Amino acid sequence: MNSSYANRWGKKEVAKVDICRICKSTKLTTFLQLGPMPIPNGFLKKNELDKGEKFYPLDVAFCKNCGLSQLQHVVSPHLLFDNYLYIPSTAKTLVAQFKNISVEAINYCSAKKNDLAVDIGSNDGTLLKYFAQKEMRVLGIDPAINLAKKANAQGIKTLTSLFSKTLAQKIKSQYKKAKIITATNVLAHIDDLNDFFEGIKILLKDDGVFIAEFGYIFDILKKVEFDTIYHEHLSYFSLSPLVSLVKSHGLFISGAKRTDMHGGSLLVYITQKKKAISKSTQSILEFEKRHKLKSLETYLKYRKQVDKIRYLLVNLLWGLRLKNKRIVGYGASARGNVLLNYCRIGRETLSYIVDSIPYKQGRFTPGTHIPIYKESKLTEDKPDYVLILAWNFADEIIAKQRAYQDSGGKFILTTPKLQVI
Repeated sequence: MNSSYANRWGKKEVAKVDICRICKSTKLTTFLQLGPMPIPNGFLKKNELDKGEKFYPLDVAFCKNCGLSQLQHVVSPHLLFDNYLYIPSTAKTLVAQFKNISVEAINYCSAKKNDLAVDIGSNDGTLLKYFAQKEMRVLGIDPAINLAKKANAQGIKTLTSLFSKTLAQKIKSQYKKAKIITATNVLAHIDDLNDFFEGIKILLKDDGVFIAEFGYIFDILKKVEFDTIYHEHLSYFSLSPLVSLVKSHGLFISGAKRTDMHGGSLLVYITQKKKAISKSTQSILEFEKRHKLKSLETYLKYRKQVDKIRYLLVNLLWGLRLKNKRIVGYGASARGNVLLNYCRIGRETLSYIVDSIPYKQGRFTPGTHIPIYKESKLTEDKPDYVLILAWNFADEIIAKQRAYQDSGGKFILTTPKLQVI
């Protein structure tokens, strides 16, 4: 997300992308079409249900030159992010990971009191609070007006903006360079990656570190995580093309590792100074070669697996409904909305969805118009089955709802495989 990109939009809501976001090649091949989709986090109020929704293409292309996968249509970031309803502080798994990242970042570059930590896509400021506890200066950057307002109210200075080279210059002038920059689950949202990394180059201290965590294309393919693909996620990275991109801006990936976040992610350490490539980084690059992540055939096979998952899930749900079993959803998530719309699962199948985020309660899912309630409704109502839509937090959800399971309730999981537990 960057301001130079936003300024190009004018009144357009969607733009076609014909070149690779990293290498500028035109050798793009479409390998997955999920159909027209509503904005994934566009949860509706009751009085908006009859006003009509806009649907946008959701097609993914593979670059045969560098291996990047990317959406072929980009929706205006103002439609996606100005009033954002995803809040990480409600998920214990994410909060724990944020704490781990803060510790790793501080140790990696020996950050001290009064050093500056900047979080790009800072949301409600949860990650920055850990740096603030170490008496570091903190600054958040997030385009969501509602979340920036919340973070500022809690004492976490947050700029309501998209990150860009221009903004990096302004921050450098006002706050000096940053010892630590973080971007968790953000890199996939960036349209102009070159402008983004030019900004990192400007803002990062010579002895600082930029830590980015993002969804890993291998896990998306291996676990058939097609619901991870939605309008906010413009790119789907392997490590190899990212190494080339970073290097072209005079930066270096000095470390990389896989994590379990969001169904499988990569966490990379990027620095101004070149260091010997770490064993973990080299191991991942060799892993990608073995699994042919730069081969189009790998992605064409994935498309067939996505179709199979849809067929199996729809058959399972309709079989349960024919037996008069009541089914609800858990987790009003963006990925859940992709699943529901792609599989055409509506209120005739799921009676309602429960979610822990107050902003979403009382609203309806985009496209399918399923009502969203508090989590407490699950134990009060006791439906027969719960389809976990936020499967990346499945362990946390199941542990939280042990009483429901003990009373005979069952959970349906779609990832890493379709199963009833």
